[in-house]
Amino acid sequence: MASESSPLLAYRLLGEEGVALPANGAGGPGGASARKLSTFLGVVVPTVLSMFSIVVFLRIDATGPSGLRVLPQGYGWNLLYGSLLLGLVGGVCTLGAGLYARASFLTFLLVSGSLASVLISFVAVGPRDIRLTPRPGPNGSSLPPRFGHFTGFNSSTLKDNLGAGYAEDYTTGAVMNFASVFAVLFNGCTGIMAGANMSGELKDPSRAIPLGTIVAVAYTFFVYVLLFFLSSFTCDRTLLQEDYGFFRAISLWPPLVLIGIYATALSASMSSLIGASRILHALARDDLFGVILAPAKVVSRGGNPWAAVLYSWGLVQLVLLAGKLNTLAAVVTVFYLVAYAAVDLSCLSLEWASAPNFRPTFSLFSWHTCLLGVASCLLMMFLISPGAAGGSLLLMGLLAALLTARGGPSSWGYVSQALLFHQVRKYLLRLDVRKDHVKFWRPQLLLLVGNPRGALPLLRLANQLKKGGLYVLGHVTLGDLDSLPSDPVQPQYGAWLSLVDRAQVKAFVDLTLSPSVRQGAQHLLRISGLGGMKPNTLVLGFYDDAPPQDHFLTDPAFSEPADSTREGSSPALSTLFPPPRAPGSPRALNPQDYVATVADALKMNKNVVLARASGALPPERLSRGSGGTSQLHHVDVWPLNLLRPRGGPGYVDVCGLFLLQMATILGMVPAWHSARLRIFLCLGPREAPGAAEGRLRALLSQLRIRAEVQEVVWGEGAGAGEPEAEEEGDFVNSGRGDAEAEALARSANALVRAQQGRGTGGGPGGPEGGDAEGPITALTFLYLPRPPADPARYPRYLALLETLTRDLGPTLLVHGVTPVTCTDL
Repeated sequence: MASESSPLLAYRLLGEEGVALPANGAGGPGGASARKLSTFLGVVVPTVLSMFSIVVFLRIDATGPSGLRVLPQGYGWNLLYGSLLLGLVGGVCTLGAGLYARASFLTFLLVSGSLASVLISFVAVGPRDIRLTPRPGPNGSSLPPRFGHFTGFNSSTLKDNLGAGYAEDYTTGAVMNFASVFAVLFNGCTGIMAGANMSGELKDPSRAIPLGTIVAVAYTFFVYVLLFFLSSFTCDRTLLQEDYGFFRAISLWPPLVLIGIYATALSASMSSLIGASRILHALARDDLFGVILAPAKVVSRGGNPWAAVLYSWGLVQLVLLAGKLNTLAAVVTVFYLVAYAAVDLSCLSLEWASAPNFRPTFSLFSWHTCLLGVASCLLMMFLISPGAAGGSLLLMGLLAALLTARGGPSSWGYVSQALLFHQVRKYLLRLDVRKDHVKFWRPQLLLLVGNPRGALPLLRLANQLKKGGLYVLGHVTLGDLDSLPSDPVQPQYGAWLSLVDRAQVKAFVDLTLSPSVRQGAQHLLRISGLGGMKPNTLVLGFYDDAPPQDHFLTDPAFSEPADSTREGSSPALSTLFPPPRAPGSPRALNPQDYVATVADALKMNKNVVLARASGALPPERLSRGSGGTSQLHHVDVWPLNLLRPRGGPGYVDVCGLFLLQMATILGMVPAWHSARLRIFLCLGPREAPGAAEGRLRALLSQLRIRAEVQEVVWGEGAGAGEPEAEEEGDFVNSGRGDAEAEALARSANALVRAQQGRGTGGGPGGPEGGDAEGPITALTFLYLPRPPADPARYPRYLALLETLTRDLGPTLLVHGVTPVTCTDL
């Protein structure tokens, strides 16, 4: 990994182990071949010769009736001829790029001479009749001889050739159409990648590839257009359709055309074979397909990948078994179009990602041309062969899925990450907090975690509560950066991200360094998130004396060995986080700061959730499945402040509605679908049964919340003389004695425990009305009163919360400060 002290030229000039490449460019196993080919020999010549293979794809049958008539014909003989020529081509490519360049240059001279003779012949040769290959008649009879006509330059001939006039292919008997003609003709433009395939052999690839490719394309385009024009001006339609070797019939010296045909075929074959071998060797070196391409890694002492050439030779030999070119023309064209579409898509992705390091030296393109190229390739694929197009796209998708599953080299980088960054940044800028509306409110949680070993169930519960909102795992490392040589937080991110992956929660990680946990919590509450995606709810574990548990030892996702990575086996998460705090050992956070952190969050207009005994939650309720279980559970909601001893419809305040919203959100999670939501309504001493329940049911109907409503009588601490207009939190801030407050908390605790485990048929009652049969309560939502205004009363406040939630099982103490429900359409 590079650092500020790494040499500037180390990037890409040094190997992965920091070993400099030799001066001649050799490197890798046995040394890579020296980069010595110029733009002309390495790009222009291979590209021109590959694109001139159209002469072959126009099916000038060099060994057929119009070719070397002395050679035996038939499928076996043609396979033998092809295999011999393939062996010759393979031998040249196996000996290295130097011999290939010299052979290509010689071939280029032969092809250029042949083309020159053909072009001169159009002008020098006079009109003549050309005997066509006889066709067999019905019942094996012979038909009268037919003739095509070379008319010389004639406007009538050009006019007759302008129409489509698709006819039967005399070599296959199939009727031609636009798609089949395009499939055959397109192969003449498929050599544009020949120079790029030789990038490893070039002196200056970044300059040679674009320059050489443009020169080669311009040259071949001019020659093609000239040949098409001259042919259509001088040869009638019969000659063009019935004799694919008419160039020899009109040539001043026919053998020179035959030499050009063979030279073009050999050059195209050499270019394709050596280009394919280099690509295959690169795939093998990146170990993308494992043992399948392992033999292609072998190179000679000079760096020539001869094993990849032999590998490619074997694959081409299998293709020769097809026998006829037209059989493969459509499939080959579709695969070429897929490759070109992939190149266009790569450039389009890089252009859209707007990465600063994407600075191509060839800049004569834009995202418009890239998009047009992708769309054109896909359109022509399905016009040529819908079946082959669908199969090729399916194959490419399977290969992409395989490579994604295996993972590529870490040094590659992923353009998907750049695209995601670009799109996320764009939409975050459009996420305007001024346009927030309560109808679209969702919880955005900041969960502060000291040690994830003891908070794993809470991590998963918070993940269920987020309902598609933001979820941030926050952690405060104690320390002062002024007294440290480096930031201790940065190396911790890898462990926390691994924790997120292993726990299968959709959360971001935000870590900070602070002298105290309270100050660190303030930092995270202020700076976590970005733009319109900032936490609106703080989640904390409850502060009690319960010994912390190590859930890493019991959770299946953490007890199994760590997965192996490309760089080797990663350390287990159990080694990345310290063991849980021993009972009685000092804590990083004292009770005073804990309550102060809750008060700070409320001052910042953040909702607060305190979770107690989350480790006792049923495991099936924390799973990612549907939560189907034989054991039915209740989710109990107490939307009244149980530490405020007064009656009245206190459930209609903002905090009570926030409790209902959070409980409803939890019920929307698949793992909690089967749990039943119960809302308990506490009756005051002077309130008649049924009145408050009717109002609550009307509210639930408006909010579209399905829940069971139960009324309970709270007789303890609700005297007739209690004022009903007390402000929230007045009791915990009042001058009442500790004994009275403790008695009220115990009474409320007994009331809640009495309702846990009651069946649906139970009516209002006190502690003695409990029923041991029926579903049990899996989670309880309680109203969290505001902390007292006097910081000196924080310990008393925390003690009251401990008494209130004692032995209740999994409990969430919730205080909401923002409206979260709306009945407007």
